[in-house]
Amino acid sequence: MNIMRIDELRDLNEVDLRQYLGDLKKEWLNIRIQIAQGRMTNFSKVKDVKKAAARVNTLLREKGKVAKAK
Repeated sequence: MNIMRIDELRDLNEVDLRQYLGDLKKEWLNIRIQIAQGRMTNFSKVKDVKKAAARVNTLLREKGKVAKAK
């Protein structure tokens, strides 16, 4: 999975962000399974996926606040 940069994420609408967040959660599940099985070799991917999910959650919250303010 390709981790998107923040400027790419800002261009997405709320539906696409929620779909991307779902994809990140699936990726996180796969990483946890690989760690449990001892097959994980690239542990920096753990940090990247968690940070990307946090970015998406932040953008969703920001978009929600803007929609409520209007």
